[in-house]
Amino acid sequence: MQDQILDACKIVLITFLFSVIIIHLMKKVAIHIGALDIPTGAEGHRHIHKKTTPKLGGVGIFLAFLFGYMLFGEQSIRMNSILIGSFIIILTGIVDDIKPIRAHQKLLGHLVAASVIVFYGKILLNNITAFGFSFDFGIFSYPLTILFIIACTNIINLIDGLDGLSGGICCIFYITIGIIGFYQARYGSLVMILTFIMLGSTLGFLVHNFYPAKIFAGDCATFMGFIIAIITLLEFKGPALISFFVPVTILGIPILDTLFAIIRRLLKGKPPFQADRQHLHHQLLGMNFSQRTTVLIIYGINLLFASASILYTLKDPIAGQIVFIIIFIIVLWFVFHTTIISEKNPKITKKLMKKLKREKK
Repeated sequence: MQDQILDACKIVLITFLFSVIIIHLMKKVAIHIGALDIPTGAEGHRHIHKKTTPKLGGVGIFLAFLFGYMLFGEQSIRMNSILIGSFIIILTGIVDDIKPIRAHQKLLGHLVAASVIVFYGKILLNNITAFGFSFDFGIFSYPLTILFIIACTNIINLIDGLDGLSGGICCIFYITIGIIGFYQARYGSLVMILTFIMLGSTLGFLVHNFYPAKIFAGDCATFMGFIIAIITLLEFKGPALISFFVPVTILGIPILDTLFAIIRRLLKGKPPFQADRQHLHHQLLGMNFSQRTTVLIIYGINLLFASASILYTLKDPIAGQIVFIIIFIIVLWFVFHTTIISEKNPKITKKLMKKLKREKK
């Protein structure tokens, strides 16, 4: 076990150092080609920043991922499909970062990438067992898996609104999967290698992206969500519901934030994926927390989800249930005391808008 832990640390450290260096270079590339995030007062603009910032940080993560694969990965049809799909995702993101494209055009790129994983890599969600019943998806496993990959790909991008937020959430996911993998004696498997390569690559990005950010992931943040979807599907080794539930639970924060956003916009009669400033991090900013504190609070909540997942894996359901009760209470408090779903309590929104106006001055 000790040798395996040292090997994992080696993978993380090497990819981390490469990521730190390559993302520093990506800043200059982004400035040269005009891939810049320019502050705007538009209502739907999700980032809270006051200066022009280079994007393409997600490309740096992807390059570090490729470097890690060349050193530690093994060639297989599954791995080939992951590389091809990742390239399509990154290419779509680069195009959008340089000159924004329509949502349906980005969706087409994500659909093609997910299809490569499903039809070429044969990475599928085939069946599941829950409450004594077994569900075999049959031919529907193909569209269901594609839908799941596309959803994860975009969930991470949607929550990418504060410095260090999406990268930190992804790192918590990778660390949790790594701990579970060691407990299940699965070191050396494809899912574990991917997990440690992505952990090092994303930590290197965080060096440059944590507040105050010197580079953003840009639309290439979709690459992080894409790999998380694949790791989740690979982690799903058996048909039991809990084996699929555990990795999905780690993504509790981005999933809930996206779900609340869709409900909120539908209640307002707006398109479900139209950007706004009512996300979880906006709510915390409206409570007069700083950007750094807001991100750390969200990290803390996400760690609760991760802890619950680990406890369930360790066969300690009572402790896991206690953690979930705590999470449920926190979620209820947010729903009834903020505007994350409705504007029945507009004070938070007013505070946030006043704060944004003061920062612009």
